[in-house]
Amino acid sequence: MLFMVIETFKNPDLVAVRERFQSEGRLLPHGLTYVSSWMTPDGTKCFQLMDSPSKELLDIWFRNWSDLVYFQAIQVENSVDFWHRWNEKLQ
Repeated sequence: MLFMVIETFKNPDLVAVRERFQSEGRLLPHGLTYVSSWMTPDGTKCFQLMDSPSKELLDIWFRNWSDLVYFQAIQVENSVDFWHRWNEKLQ
């Protein structure tokens, strides 16, 4: 399953986020895969596309960063897959 994860940095403390990332990496549990990410120009939010077999793995990852980051996760799928599935329902 794909998830769009919206990270909002607390305070916003970019220095602490950068330091932890540089020293410990993403702190992902086994099975959770980083796909890509985008930042807002002001550096207050990060949007990460993650691939995971379950929402529970995201929750483990969120706990690793909860002192520095607020998280929101939305399950997504690519547009081609969505429209294919939607069209099949109409038939």
